[in-house]
This record gives sequence, structure tokens and C-alpha cells, in this order.
Amino acid sequence: MSEQNPAEFLLSQYEHAMSLLGSKDTITSDLTESEQTLLNTVLKYSEQAKAVLTVLITSLVYKIFNPEQDIRKHQVSISGGYSGRTFDTKFITPFMKACKFPAMSDSGWLTRALEQKVPYDQNYSGAISPKDLKPVFLEILDNIQQNAPCEAYLSYIFQGLIIKRNQQEIDLARPIVLSIASILDLLQRHFDSRYQAEGASRLPVLAIYAAYQCLINETKRFENKILLPIESHTSSDKSSGRIGDIEIIDDKNRAFEAVEVKYGIPITLQKVQDAYSKFQTTPVSRYYILSTVDAHKNEAEKITAETQRIKNVHGCQLIVNGIMPTLKYVCACLMTLLSSLRITSNCWKTIRL
Repeated sequence: MSEQNPAEFLLSQYEHAMSLLGSKDTITSDLTESEQTLLNTVLKYSEQAKAVLTVLITSLVYKIFNPEQDIRKHQVSISGGYSGRTFDTKFITPFMKACKFPAMSDSGWLTRALEQKVPYDQNYSGAISPKDLKPVFLEILDNIQQNAPCEAYLSYIFQGLIIKRNQQEIDLARPIVLSIASILDLLQRHFDSRYQAEGASRLPVLAIYAAYQCLINETKRFENKILLPIESHTSSDKSSGRIGDIEIIDDKNRAFEAVEVKYGIPITLQKVQDAYSKFQTTPVSRYYILSTVDAHKNEAEKITAETQRIKNVHGCQLIVNGIMPTLKYVCACLMTLLSSLRITSNCWKTIRL
């Protein structure tokens, strides 16, 4: 298992599910037809049977982190068991609430049908409802115990829950055409807002990533290149193996272009040197360090000299710039592509914050 903790793992799986869906409303999966049928039943009753959904997700995640555990033994009072309720309360239910998925108020184990102190095997007597959900629930748990692809199961469930959640959202009218100035003004206000919730520093990354989603299939520079999914915001570059917040690779899985985004942090000579230490052993040809605030003026000459040195030694074009000037340039490029009909309207649907 990776160095991620369960909370980080859940977030990364959610983001991967989001990237697989894109603007589609169909699930992408390599699971067998019978496995998909089982999981579709769970998704069908996800609102009606939140506890079952929660217990299944808890079992999948716990099995990934503890492959030796028989997850059917869901209580410590059962010989060889573990505390499914504790794991759920700490990691699963908070995650479900954060994603606006069907969630219990505290834990899936606070239901009479699922709290019995016996294993979830074919002899389990709990009165799970609807009746057709009980055999599905027990068969999925048996599959998990028999080395089913747990991450694939999670991906399928998360994609299905995202689709169901999005179908419940009100479809508000969206402007078809906005001027570059209007787009930039909205983004600037978005970045400057003092949000009470965590994650504001993620907004510039999402804006730049959305632009790349449009550009990746529309410009010759990115021909045969792949835009990697965004990593968990809490994952360090060192643990993930990434060289930036956004990364593009070539058809040989080599780093081609990357972006490091700083929120409220000025770019200094040290930041440039730190960035170089990340990519100096890779063949990346262009690397951006972007910030929402201006670089230190007294270090401008040093930064310029260092970027030139890196260019001479490594060959990478290291570009230091602000978020807004970069977005202004990107918006201008996208508008040019749109006006020449080389970019599809569907591309603009990917620009979401």
C-alpha cells in the first residue's frame, strides 16, 4: 500500500473517478458484467440504504490497507475481527459527507440490520432491506474477501455516485460567450475570496488544469501527449513521484511539461532552486512556476540568472510568472482557437472551478 493515509487515498480515488467521467454520464470500468450488476444494485439503493453503501465502502478501503483482514468480521467482538464502525466514523462517513454522497449521520453500523455481532457471511441473519439488496451485499463482501479488485470496485461506485449527485443538481443557465476581461475578473475575484472552507489554494490549480484540458487536444505542441490527472491536494510531490501540481507526459511516459502553483506565496530564488531539484533528473522541456502574488523585486535578477543557468545546464525552459498574466495569455489562445473553429464547444464545458 502507498504512503497515503485513508483520507488521502479516498480523495485521490474520488479525483480519479471524476477524471474518468469527465463530462460523460456513463461509468468507465473493466469489471465483469456480473460484478457491474452487483454494484449497480448498490447504486440503485444508495439513498434508500445508506448504511449498506457505507459498510461496503468501509470494507473496500479497509481491505486495501489491511489485505490480511477478513473484512466480513466487522467487529472486534468477533474472533479475528476489526472495528468497522471506528474506521467508518474516522474516514468514510466524513468523506461521504464532504463529497455530498449519501451518508449516515455518524456511522453505517448504527443500524439494527448491520450491527449484529456475527460475520457478514451467507448465514448473516440481519434484516437488510430491500430484500433483493441483502444477497448482493453479502456476495460483494465475499468477492472482496476473495481478492476482488477493490480499487476498481471503489472507482465504479464513486463514478456512479457522482453521476447520481450531478443529476440532482439544478442546471443553471450559463453564458455562452464571455469576454477575456470578464473571465479574468471572475477568476481573480474567485482567487481573492476569503473562503471559510479549506481548499482555496486549490482554485488556481483547477483553473490552469481546466485550460490544459482544452489545449491538450487542440495544439500541435501537445500532439501524442497525455495530461495526467490531478493528484490529491494533500499528497506531496515526493510521495507521488510528480514534479509539479500539473504534469504532461509523452507517449513514452516521460515528463514533458509541468506546472507548480503557489497560492499567496511569492516566488523566490529558493523556490526556483527547489523546483529544479524536482525535475533535474527528468527530460521535461518546459516548467512553469506560477503564483497568485508577485515575485520579490529584489530577487528578480537572481531568478532570471538562475533560470538561464538551468536552461544552459539542463535544457528546460523554466518560466516564472503570475497566475493572472498566464491565464490572460491562455484565454487569448483559447479565444483564437474558438474563433477559428478549431476548438469544440464541449471543450469549454471542462472549464470548471
